[in-house]
Amino acid sequence: MSYTTITYTVKEQIAFIELARPEKRNAISIEMFKDIDKVIKNLKKDKTIRAAIVSGQGEDFCSGLDVKSVLKSPSKAIKLLFKWLPWQSNLAQRVSTKWRELPIPVIVAIHGRCWGGGLQIAQGGDFRIATPDASLSIMEGKWGLIPDMGGSIALRESVSIDVAKELAMTAKTITGEEALSLNMVTHNHEKPLEAALKLANEIKLQSPDAIAQVKKLYNKSWSKDAGMALARESWYQIKILTGKNFKIKTYNQTHDKSEHKTFKNRR
Repeated sequence: MSYTTITYTVKEQIAFIELARPEKRNAISIEMFKDIDKVIKNLKKDKTIRAAIVSGQGEDFCSGLDVKSVLKSPSKAIKLLFKWLPWQSNLAQRVSTKWRELPIPVIVAIHGRCWGGGLQIAQGGDFRIATPDASLSIMEGKWGLIPDMGGSIALRESVSIDVAKELAMTAKTITGEEALSLNMVTHNHEKPLEAALKLANEIKLQSPDAIAQVKKLYNKSWSKDAGMALARESWYQIKILTGKNFKIKTYNQTHDKSEHKTFKNRR
């Protein structure tokens, strides 16, 4: 199976997935959404894989959504958000939620920027190892949006609700060190890829059946009503995208502050 925006290699039963658009700071294009979706399906079929490590090429793990690329084709953007049933994952959500369904541990190595959609991809992993100086942000609020790629399911398992609200409402960036103190990441390490490989090799020593069932047991025990969370993400985002304030926020974001428009009162 070939990929255009990621690389996929297997060494000693460990799969290495790299986001491979370094010239775009690994921003997520429609093609990357599809490639990540394909590689997860491939991992699910390959019974020889014992662990997966996700990382990014270049200066950043992932700077978020490639807005220009996604909006270039409205029909493809619609396919990105389409789902048959509201509690299922659409393509945009699968790049986060489907890591959780794999019977193997998924370890995400974070460096540089890990913003918006990039953070939601990372949240889908079982473990996140970040450099202390990495930059993490629930960036969607900067564009007048909500995080709607399934990351909220994992976020509720790691941080308190007030912390999650503050990060999403302010869209502020925090360091990897701060993320560790908030439980958004599992470990800090100057070389996260090396640390991820060490953890993967430690887990490889255990029974793959036990690892698969522990992951399934804990995910089901910690998560409540995940389907409804996905449905709410999609519905609330649609309401925002069709509202007047989203257009105002988009205008303000792309124009000089002196030209900023005032938001409409909430109805």
